[in-house]
Amino acid sequence: MPERNDAALEFLLTRRSRPAKTLTAPAPDRAALEVLLTAAARTPDHGKLEPWRFIVLEQPALVRLGALARVRGAARGEAEEKIDKIGAMFETAPMSVAVVASPVASDKIPEIEQVLSSGAVCLALLNAALASGWGANWLTGWTAMDRPFLDEGLGLAAHEFVAGFIHLGTETSTPPDRPRPDLGAKTSWVAA
Repeated sequence: MPERNDAALEFLLTRRSRPAKTLTAPAPDRAALEVLLTAAARTPDHGKLEPWRFIVLEQPALVRLGALARVRGAARGEAEEKIDKIGAMFETAPMSVAVVASPVASDKIPEIEQVLSSGAVCLALLNAALASGWGANWLTGWTAMDRPFLDEGLGLAAHEFVAGFIHLGTETSTPPDRPRPDLGAKTSWVAA
């Protein structure tokens, strides 16, 4: 039998993201955040291409991005409530890490595998933050793909987009668990 890490397994079986709107300061300091980023960077990465990168967003950068999201939302014709929600997502966050999907040209590793690796980095960062006692939430929204927002707000290259904004801070309340998938409906067993 393999040796189990019961503490890690229990964490994974009970982990729960914290709603971003319930996070407050303080956020991780640089030393604490570097540990979380190190854990996230251990994500599977076929070909060792590192097809992702991090942009750490602190105040007032988040306030600037919130204002830009409001301008871009209006230009896109988004509903006022959606504009307010995404603007507040940035403006009220104690800290956010933009996990940038940055696929690398490769004859061996398809772009989709690189994009999936970027998503895995998001989950690894989220779980590392939660395991460290921080409140954390993975959000995207239209700003993750809006080219003018990405260019002006984050200075991304044309081939890059945000796989996730990982909001970090101190949780103010523990949310109740939510319904989980019915594994019987989602799992097929193939023996032959």
